[in-house]
Order: sequence, then C-alpha cells, then structure tokens
Amino acid sequence: MKEILNTLFEYRTLSEGQAKEVLINLAKGEYNASQMASFLTVYMMRSITVEELSGFRKAMMELCVPINLAEFDPIDLCGTGGDGKNTFNISTLSSFVVAGAGVKVAKHGNNGVSSACGSSNLLDHLGYEFTNDESTLKKQIDEAGICFLHAPLFHPAMKNVAPVRKDLGVKTFFNMLGPMVNPSSPKKQLTGVFSLELARLYAYLFQQTDKDFVVLHALDGYDEISLTGDFKAITNTGESIISPKQLGLNKVDAKQIYGGETVETSAKIFIDILEGNGTEAQKEVVLANSAMALKCADDKLSDADAIGKAKESLESGNAYSVLKKLVA
Repeated sequence: MKEILNTLFEYRTLSEGQAKEVLINLAKGEYNASQMASFLTVYMMRSITVEELSGFRKAMMELCVPINLAEFDPIDLCGTGGDGKNTFNISTLSSFVVAGAGVKVAKHGNNGVSSACGSSNLLDHLGYEFTNDESTLKKQIDEAGICFLHAPLFHPAMKNVAPVRKDLGVKTFFNMLGPMVNPSSPKKQLTGVFSLELARLYAYLFQQTDKDFVVLHALDGYDEISLTGDFKAITNTGESIISPKQLGLNKVDAKQIYGGETVETSAKIFIDILEGNGTEAQKEVVLANSAMALKCADDKLSDADAIGKAKESLESGNAYSVLKKLVA
C-alpha cells in the first residue's frame, strides 16, 4: 500500500489492473485502517479516472455474491448519493412507482453514509428483512414486482471498509461504485450521479456493456432529477439537457424536497407520498424520476406517456401496494 499511496500522492494515477488489485487486497483486509482512510481520501481531493473506476468495478463484481434475475429482465434505479443535498428517498420511492406500473425492479441499495437515511435504513425501518437468498428474492420480484438487494449481503468482502467509511462520514469512491455493482447485473439501469464529470465516466463505462441506461445529473448538483432546475440525461443514443417545463412539470425549491434529519422523518415522508398525502412538489419529483426509468425500460414511450404511467401507479395505490407486498 505504501507504494500505491506514494504513486497517488505524486499526482499519478493507477492502471485498471492496479486499481483492481488494490481493491481486492483492501477487501481481504491486507491494509490497516489508516492506510485505507488515506487511500479513500485521495479520491475526495482529485478526480477518479475511467481506468481506476473500471478496475474498482471489476474487483467488486469479482468479489460479489451474484444473483441471477435475468428471467425478470429488471431495471435498477440507484443514485450514487454523495450530493450533500439530503433529499427524501426519491430513487427508492420511484422504484416502487415503476414496479407499480408493471416493470420489474431489482433495487440495489445501502445504508446512508453521507446522508441521514439511505434506502436500506428506510426499508429496514419499514419492516423489510434483508436477504441474499436467491429463491426468496425471485419470489419477491415475481409476486411484488420488486426485490431489494442490500449491498453488504452481496459484497461481504467490503466489511473491512465499512467502519472506515462510517468514521469518515463523507462520500468516497464507493459512492461512485454503488450503482455499477448491482449483483444481478441488470440490463436496464437508471443512475443518478453527483457530478457532470462522473456522468460522463458512467456513460463511457455503460457504453462498453449491453445495458439500456440513463445517467442523470441535475445541473445544480443533485444526483437525480430534482426539478430545482435543468438536468442532463445521457442514454445509449445521446445526451440532452431537459427542463422541468419540457416534462410538463413545475420547477420546485430545494426546501420542498428536503428529506429531514432522521430515518423516522424520511419514512413518514415516504409513506405520506405513497398514501397520496405528499406535497405537489414531492409528487412531481417522484413522477419525473419514475417516468425516466419507465422510458429506459421502454424507449417507445413519450415523456407524457411515461409521466402518465407513473402517475397512474402512484395515484391508484399500486405503488403502495407493491411496498406492502414486499414487506409482507
């Protein structure tokens, strides 16, 4: 590790092979906490390269517990987190809306590191029991339309890193990796990222796969469609900047999509929206992200049709019904 750290401290970068090797050694517990913290900290102070990100991703997928959900052809809706905006759980909520609209979802998620409430914190609070048992997860996605893949159960090698990440309490390159290492390797993916630079890296790496993908970044820094302003969407076919107005939705203020400081507050907002008691701003943000995922799953859908399908899922109670079935 000393040699790797010196390389990085001299503003040099790692090859894909070096990045993969370091992460595998990190997972095996071959470095102490100080070395791990130093390594993670480097990537908070300088940009990650496409080779480094690719190497880290390959290591994570090699070490993970894989699950085969190919028969369901699911989509994953997963943001990197780390945008520091502390919104309510938009991508998780959108996952239930998408499932309620009839598209199977394999949602990959984790506990919050740089936010008060990650998707795992939320679902745990609502009574969902995490599992990596393939038959159980297949039953869930078959009957409820969604299953939840709690990252620590599928990436057990990362247990050595978890305490260091928790102590640091800020985003690290593991935030960048999260959406890329879904253990079911879905062919459809909606990913929100916290920077424009990372959006381009993601798009480049996804283009090397056979995925249908949408990479989202709000131009004012959110890792999802926030409707606080315009956002960039990069897909298999190109990229565009889209305004809330183009989706037929209203612009919102940051405070209208705030998620609170506790898991309890986040869970209350989550259930309120599913029950139809959310604010118009909360609802529209969920519809925007859900519609983009529905378009990723079916590229023949227009914006208006996708919003309509998302609205029907939310307002009919289908999305809430999916949550109840999953937890049951």
